Amino acid sequence: MDFSPGTLILCSLLCSALSFCAVAGQAPVVSVEPRTATVRQGESVSFRCQVGSGAEPVRLMEWKRANNQALPENVKLGPGGSVLTVVNARPGNQGQYRCTAGNSAGRSSATAVLNVKFAPKVRLTPTGPLRVRMGDPVSVECRATGRPRPVLTWKRQGSTLQLVTKETNDANTIEWPTVHPEDSGVYICQAENNEGVTEVKVEVVVEGGLGAPVASVSATEMTVVEGQTVTFECQASGSPLPIVTWSKLRAPLPWKHTMVGGVLTLTSVGRQDSGQYICNATNIHGYSEAYTQMEVESPPYATCLPDQVRLQPGDALQVQCLAHGSHPIQFEWSRVGRVGLPAGAEATRDGRLFIAHVKLSDSGTYKCVATNHIGSSESLAKVIIKA
Repeated sequence: MDFSPGTLILCSLLCSALSFCAVAGQAPVVSVEPRTATVRQGESVSFRCQVGSGAEPVRLMEWKRANNQALPENVKLGPGGSVLTVVNARPGNQGQYRCTAGNSAGRSSATAVLNVKFAPKVRLTPTGPLRVRMGDPVSVECRATGRPRPVLTWKRQGSTLQLVTKETNDANTIEWPTVHPEDSGVYICQAENNEGVTEVKVEVVVEGGLGAPVASVSATEMTVVEGQTVTFECQASGSPLPIVTWSKLRAPLPWKHTMVGGVLTLTSVGRQDSGQYICNATNIHGYSEAYTQMEVESPPYATCLPDQVRLQPGDALQVQCLAHGSHPIQFEWSRVGRVGLPAGAEATRDGRLFIAHVKLSDSGTYKCVATNHIGSSESLAKVIIKA
């Protein structure tokens, strides 16, 4: 069939118009950047929704959770709705977020994935304290959430040994088929991932049974200040009445101690007296132990090295302030009788005072004050500069 030139031109124009209509009627092509993001709890992150060329005009752009739930209150949308920002991310923000764009030709969407890392949170079942009869079975289940997935372990308070437990995919259970008095104590479930470590404790108290002894202490943990007098109280039941003694784990009892009727008294404790103290109740039917962990803290004791220095103008001055005591310890330098340190003097966080080139006017007495959460101490250094 032959076509005239006019017919061919008309066909060409018609084809061009149809092609234009196809482009103008194209649904949006949507992409999200980044497609995946991983943040720590408390951090913020943004995702940008982009529409490819050839899909204008876009009459609709919206963000939703992939499960069609509403956006959480800490998720904000930027101008025009193209940017989604998660502010102060929390574990519940983890998941997929879908951006949908539409025009008269249709709709399309793209999905972003957010991972939120957080330190473990631990839950025990039952929570305790558990009072059980000797010979009964006992179990405590430990579950933890966290990202990355935490590793669960059990240990007994005062011991670093990991206990043998029953492990499943998401729980770690400590079990006693038959409990004995010596099983009384505080047990710790520890959950650890690379975001942190969380511990939860449960106390198990084994009671009664054929007159066997059961020991318990008034406090399982205590923190005291150096120089104080400390009293540990241990109660014991059983028939016949148990004999109660005290000992210290891997060390003898402090020499300044007395024991009367299950009460252990330590006079003028020092930092070396920190540790685990064990009450042992014994009768003809067996024995039972209870534990108290004591930490002794002390105020700082400051010294200056050297405490006197002689220099010539232009020499370098360096004095180190040292302090013994419970950490953390902060150091502060000043000049006795003067306001502030001389120009050019540098005081570091670790207690060092430094002047690169001293002058005659830098002579004087310098004071270092060391402070912790218990108290403070000061030390003096005399600086003599003569030409």
